[in-house]
Amino acid sequence: MTEPSPPATDRPAATDAELLARFRSARSRPRGSELVDLDIIAVDQAAKQVEATFAAKEDFSNPMRQIQGGYLCAMLDEVMSIACMVASGMTHVAPTLEMKTSFLRPATLGQRLRGVGRVIRWGKTIAFTEGELYDAENRLIAKASGTAVPTPFAKYK
Repeated sequence: MTEPSPPATDRPAATDAELLARFRSARSRPRGSELVDLDIIAVDQAAKQVEATFAAKEDFSNPMRQIQGGYLCAMLDEVMSIACMVASGMTHVAPTLEMKTSFLRPATLGQRLRGVGRVIRWGKTIAFTEGELYDAENRLIAKASGTAVPTPFAKYK
């Protein structure tokens, strides 16, 4: 059985480096991306994967002076959603339908967290995603799986 592919596009294919440059030079970014200080650092279209860093800001702290889990979920949601955009050839957005997150260790303040998001299966109407967050010492702090609904940009606007 062949797995469905993301939609074909008639636009010339961009290299991973060109796509990364496009993300990094974007003039307007969603406010949520700005809030968590998203910085995309790698794109791998063949693997349907992206890598990014995020700020572990003081504003995100819980009473134990660690990053509150909801902010970690937002970071994971960012990398998984962007991986869907990359997998679609930049033709679709992918609103999250559901997401499950496991928190494995606390995320401490004042460091950059690294997130990896990937599409593990692109179906006819649903994309299945995974994401991980790592601390500055490259220890896994949270892991998520999700489902998203790929939607052409034209239909979403």
